[in-house]
Amino acid sequence: MSSNPSPIERCTGPRGLELLSAMPAVADSTKPPLLFVHGLGHGAWCWEHWLRESATRGYAGYAVSLRGHGGSAGTLRTARLSHYVKDVIHTAASLPRRPVLVGHSMGGLVVQQALARYAAHAGVLVAPVPAHPAVGSLASIARQHPLDAVRMTLGGSLPLRPRYLFAGLDPSEAQQQAHRCGPESPFAQYQLLLHRPPAPPRGRAPVLVLATPNDRLVPISDVRRTAQRYGATLREFPGMGHDLMLDRDWLSPLETTLDWLPAARG
Repeated sequence: MSSNPSPIERCTGPRGLELLSAMPAVADSTKPPLLFVHGLGHGAWCWEHWLRESATRGYAGYAVSLRGHGGSAGTLRTARLSHYVKDVIHTAASLPRRPVLVGHSMGGLVVQQALARYAAHAGVLVAPVPAHPAVGSLASIARQHPLDAVRMTLGGSLPLRPRYLFAGLDPSEAQQQAHRCGPESPFAQYQLLLHRPPAPPRGRAPVLVLATPNDRLVPISDVRRTAQRYGATLREFPGMGHDLMLDRDWLSPLETTLDWLPAARG
């Protein structure tokens, strides 16, 4: 981890979307920009560690808050996954060069759908909602907190409990991070259980999948199946929780990503 982290700047991107960015001290045209897409109930803020560290290693990093999340315009009441996909594509198209799309959880499914329509440099799926309907996630939630599963099916937001998200943070920090999360669109949340598998990536963009066998929200079997669908490189990180970019060992999956990128288009 760099002792001199790059600063994070905030601006308003396309369609009134909040956009966080961290720039390298020296621009490197051989390194594609990274566009980070958050998951259910999160915002661009969840990528702060990865933004800073990516910039110190020469990558221009951007993180978007999908409509109705974080500081972005729009409402969650009517938001659908297709709207989130448009948010990502419009943001990607506004960047100086074609980015690598990096999506976490629900954002991993959004990135899968965006890759089918936008020729990104590459795609990175972080503990993604699978390409197929996420009934395994609903079953996993029901085993842990049955009322949470009932709440989801009735249109309420899934409570993002610390135990769902983290495995290595101390309890006070885990609670603090979980409190930063907010509600999710009932339509988008419901679509996670009903969506059709996305088409293959446009332009044959290579895909990397990062996961943990200790994930309490997305079963590892579902992630492995998604990786197989894309012929993707799969890397697993035992002992980490669902929020790989925020848990104690967040640097390990990021280093894996940055090591993979130079060869992704080789």
